[in-house]
Amino acid sequence: MKELQNTEEFNAYIQEGPVVFLFTAGWCPDCRVIEPVLPEIEEAYSQFEFIEVNRDNFIELCQEYDIYGIPSFLVFEKGAELGRFVSKDRKTKEEIESFLEDVQKAQ
Repeated sequence: MKELQNTEEFNAYIQEGPVVFLFTAGWCPDCRVIEPVLPEIEEAYSQFEFIEVNRDNFIELCQEYDIYGIPSFLVFEKGAELGRFVSKDRKTKEEIESFLEDVQKAQ
């Protein structure tokens, strides 16, 4: 998974897509729990580009997009938000896949 480098890159990604942003942090235990399944999810949903956003480096983006819990997911395509799975709760592989399925159906 690519890691977001700067806000300009974020703005470019949201204009393209579909792109899934994973908001995470190194200190987040719930983020570490899902880490081992992320490659499987990326492979299963290869129509999406997956970008990791370290929330500690992008606090302003988190505020702008109401990301107040991690791990959280935002999906964009051509400048439009297609979906969000945002909460402070731990997420399972099944919940993430269900979320991505719902986004696919809405496209």
